[in-house]
Amino acid sequence: MASLSEIREEYLQTPPEGRAAFCARYREDPRTGVQALLKKAEKEAAALEKERERTHEMYSFEREYASLGILCGMDEVGRGPLAGPVCAGAVVLPPEKELLYLNDSKKLSEKKREELYDVITKEALAYATAFVAPARIDEINILQATYEAMTQAVQTLCKYLGKEPSALLIDAVHVPQLSRYRQISIVKGDAKSASIAAASIVAKVERDRLMEDYDTAYPGYGFASNKGYGAAEHIAALKRLGPTPIHRKSFIQNFI
Repeated sequence: MASLSEIREEYLQTPPEGRAAFCARYREDPRTGVQALLKKAEKEAAALEKERERTHEMYSFEREYASLGILCGMDEVGRGPLAGPVCAGAVVLPPEKELLYLNDSKKLSEKKREELYDVITKEALAYATAFVAPARIDEINILQATYEAMTQAVQTLCKYLGKEPSALLIDAVHVPQLSRYRQISIVKGDAKSASIAAASIVAKVERDRLMEDYDTAYPGYGFASNKGYGAAEHIAALKRLGPTPIHRKSFIQNFI
């Protein structure tokens, strides 16, 4: 009979998808320590199964439109900040594999977004991001800048993919510049479509990393923490220090 320490080590070495088999193997062991481990493993196995069910639902649009061919999820981040660019993400996920934990990037912790970013960029058939700078946002307005970022992201993705997607799954909007593609607009799509969620996460991580770099270039505004949004610290610094080259002039008129 394996010792409790050996069983505990086996538990620690067992990946989440193997916890159900671990429980079956030691279910008849009467020792209190073993039963406590089984209870924990069973809870984790149940959580994993629940996540698989949620993830399967996140792929419902991908299944519904699979017959169209290559589906590209699209989303943007950074429409609301006072500083920094808007960023669009475009992702083509592998059709044969469902990636767990994909969700609206705003509902995920920074740590989870970073973990998923690594998974997405490794597993995706292709992905791309595109930034449109604050000066351009001031020139053409934020909606048009968002369309421009999305258009650039698709163009870059096509180069990496070596072909064009058959359809675009997009969060809430229809992009006039991409009228050559079939566009499937999904309200709150980043919480309903795996592909859109993946694009949201990629765009969010890359924009956040850029804003952290800007925090070094323009200290005092808290860009590393507020990412350019109108947090109290940011607004106070804006009034005290004035705007930086990455501030959107059309967004900060009420503060300076």
